[in-house]
Amino acid sequence: MTSGPPSFREDVALARLTTIGTGGLARAYAEAGTLAELERALVAAAVRGLEVATVGLGSNVLAADAGVDQLVLRLTGELAEARTEGLLLVAGGGATNAVCLHRARDAGLGGLEFACAIPGTAGGGVWMNAGAYGSDWSTILVRALVATAAGTGWLTPAELGLSYRHSNLRHGHVVAGVEYQLVERNRDEIRSEVRDLVARRKATQPTTKRTFGSVFKNPPGEVGAGRMLELCGLKGYRHGGAVISPVHANFVENAGEATTADCLALMEEARRRARESFGVELEHEVVLLGP
Repeated sequence: MTSGPPSFREDVALARLTTIGTGGLARAYAEAGTLAELERALVAAAVRGLEVATVGLGSNVLAADAGVDQLVLRLTGELAEARTEGLLLVAGGGATNAVCLHRARDAGLGGLEFACAIPGTAGGGVWMNAGAYGSDWSTILVRALVATAAGTGWLTPAELGLSYRHSNLRHGHVVAGVEYQLVERNRDEIRSEVRDLVARRKATQPTTKRTFGSVFKNPPGEVGAGRMLELCGLKGYRHGGAVISPVHANFVENAGEATTADCLALMEEARRRARESFGVELEHEVVLLGP
């Protein structure tokens, strides 16, 4: 195994790495397929004074048009694999939720079905305590292996500070691995629930459009962010190449040549209307990279 310094690519287009398809250039980009490669990349970034941001499938990320003065990391290889060990599902931080769900189903393990509605990775799920349909990462996570330039260690959900769409992790903390506690379940039951959830998602969200996922966290109360923005008359509201989804008002679609500035303008208008109409200050769920 090589122990030399990792190679960083420079000026990589973030529009190609994000699901919304906007953003300027990343000052540096690297992929890590093993824990050793990841640790070397983090140390090298610290030596160069570069903050680190991890992108999985590129969802839940909105990168500045002016670019990002950071090392953007993607986990591959061993860090994108998943396997079962008894009732545990052990996955690399870069393992997609789809891969994790397939491994669990094949082993007859349930509990991860809700993740079929989340187009991301295991590490991204930990980062934001992702959730859908009444479940989230905190309900199944045993512990997460978090790497930093200062070292690597396992953290429990309590140590991660998991709460609604939140963890205490920040840029420079990279989730290299996770362990999920699942339960025995009939494979056909798993397939049936996943099929129903996927159909529900397709019927209520713009799954065929370029988006970064949900824009805002749901505020306290019975009215969710999407319904609130719909009542504000924002479905179909457009700015430049970006439009608030006509299907679900808590999504921004790239309607063609959108910029991050277009997306941010829609987000600000949505906040303004929610504030004026409901007295609510919406908090964004999407992770913002760059200035």
